[in-house]
Amino acid sequence: MADTLHVTKPVALGRPRGAHRFEAFSPKLARRVMFYRRALLEQWLLLEANPRVITFCERPGYVLLNKDRHLADFWVRYVDHDEFVVLSDLLKASDVAASPAHPRTELNASISDVRFVASAELAAARAWTDNWQRILPYLIANRGAVPVTLPRAIIQFVDKPRRLLDIERGFPTSEPVIVRAALFGLLHTGRVNASSLQTQPLSLLTSFTALDPTS
Repeated sequence: MADTLHVTKPVALGRPRGAHRFEAFSPKLARRVMFYRRALLEQWLLLEANPRVITFCERPGYVLLNKDRHLADFWVRYVDHDEFVVLSDLLKASDVAASPAHPRTELNASISDVRFVASAELAAARAWTDNWQRILPYLIANRGAVPVTLPRAIIQFVDKPRRLLDIERGFPTSEPVIVRAALFGLLHTGRVNASSLQTQPLSLLTSFTALDPTS
């Protein structure tokens, strides 16, 4: 298992010429994240949306794979294993400049699985990541604003499939944005499911179902 003392702080990088800068807030990490590639933002969304992911770190350091040094794009801790994630279509570590103020962190690829992710895999998940780009702002903007009793009440309400429209109407004493934040928080932690979000845009007709109504 990876030594978390060496994979909890991102490597500081110089901005590649012509690259866009993407910044976001990670509810899982309770801090901001920053990327210079759209593909990295999409991979982060997949990790953020996966309830089996306990924690992760972007740009944890460099690994030697097939005699080439690669910047691992993420280190990820799941409930049952750790892994390094390398987006195979991006630049090799030797082509990316580390900040001179930060030493290069060398990682041992043998202590965790290494998973290569191709652009086709990210493209196939585009509907899901687009939906999570819409969902995460509700979680971020309403942190601490959701009453502790609301998520449990929603779990009981969605013991069978319910549309988002019906869920909002089912809690008229709460603001719709707070109901959404509570519902999306349950989705984020894996207590409710909305399988249609894998292929269809989020809407008032999106159906949500509790995975464990007794929890």
